[in-house]
Parts: sequence; structure tokens; C-alpha cells
Amino acid sequence: MQKYKKNSDYSYALGTELTLQLLTDHPDRVRSVYIHSRQLDNEICRRIEALAQRHRIEVIRSDRIFNILSDKENCWILAIFDKYQADIDPVANHVVLVNPANTGNLGTIIRTSIGFGIRDIAIISPGVDIFDPRTIRASMGAFFQLRFQYFDSFADYLAKADSRPVFPFMLDGARQLDEISIPDHFSLVFGNEARGLDPIYQTYGQSVLIRHYPVIDSLNLCNAVSIALYEFTKGKIK
Repeated sequence: MQKYKKNSDYSYALGTELTLQLLTDHPDRVRSVYIHSRQLDNEICRRIEALAQRHRIEVIRSDRIFNILSDKENCWILAIFDKYQADIDPVANHVVLVNPANTGNLGTIIRTSIGFGIRDIAIISPGVDIFDPRTIRASMGAFFQLRFQYFDSFADYLAKADSRPVFPFMLDGARQLDEISIPDHFSLVFGNEARGLDPIYQTYGQSVLIRHYPVIDSLNLCNAVSIALYEFTKGKIK
């Protein structure tokens, strides 16, 4: 087994919680589970082994693979799994990320999005690899509950999604977030961490500004997505 590469047909989940979530949500995709000799024989380890046995997944006790795949000293369980396709639901609410560049940011956004009940993320290419193990680890297992799809352009995304209000979040947004009438059906659009959204996105829908004190230039992408998701789902989570 080699270090992960973008063109690989597999990826891996590093850690007990990620491995457990993977085995729970996508056992059919798991090639094998590895357990380090330092892993304690505790409840979560037994649950992982039981799930692997139920689905006839090989469990391998080996330390060597952890030296190759993991740079985390406290990672004693990992799973290798086949990459898979999980296209967005055209009628669901969406988070749309235009050219995201940071694996950690993407993983955090995935976790936040799932936490607020939005299971669909569209990525406008070019964008960071969603199967990068760093993205999966940053999602804390939420990745395995996600539907996601890459599009060559925003126009291609719009052709896939059904008709709905589109809200591009921009530093020169036409209306402040607290002035927006929140619809039941929506797409929230965010730009690259460094560049934001191109001015053309003003024409795609109601552009939105998250106002903050001018002592900073802009919010971190993850913070902006979190604030937007909170506002658009407020009162809907029971």
C-alpha cells in the first residue's frame, strides 16, 4: 500500500470513529480494516471487528501500514475503501463551493453542512480532491453521510439542480444576511478561500453580505459557511 494519490481508485479513513462511520454507512465499499498492535481491546474496537465480520471484510493486524499512511501518532485503526460516486440530489438544498483549495476547510465545511441538515455539496472545478484523507479526517466521519458532485462550471451545476433561489455570498453582496427572506429551497454559493466569487456571480441570484467590523478584511470560508447555514436553517432543526 502506498501513500494516497488523487488518481488512486481508493482512499482511507484514519481513526476509530471514521472507520466505524465508514463501516456503518458504506460497508460495501470497504476493502480491509487494519488494527495496530497498540490498539486497546475496547468497545469501539469490538464494534468495528463485529461489523467487519458481518460484512465479510478482512481485518488485518499490522503496524507497518500505519507508518506509511498515517502521520498521526494516536491513529491505531484505519480502513481502506473504494472511491464511489454519490451525486447530489437535484431537489435538495445545496452548498456550492467554487474552486475550494484547502482540504481541511472542505472537511470542516462537510461536517458543518451535515450538522445543519444539508447533505448535498456541489464543487465547481477546479477544486480540492474530496477523497483526500485529510478532507475525510477533517470531516470527522460526516463525509460518509454526504452526497457530492463536481461540475466543470456553475452553468453545468444550474443545469443539474432544479429551479430554486441562489444566494452567492460576496464581500460586495447587495443585501445583508439579516435582510434576507429565507426560502425553503435554496443554494448557498461560496468562493475560493483567497479570491472569493467573481463579480459575474452577482447575476446568478441574490448576492449576500455577512457584515462584520472592518478591522478584518473577510471571514474565513468555514466561518462564512457556518454563519450562512445557521441562518438559513434556523428554527427548522428539531
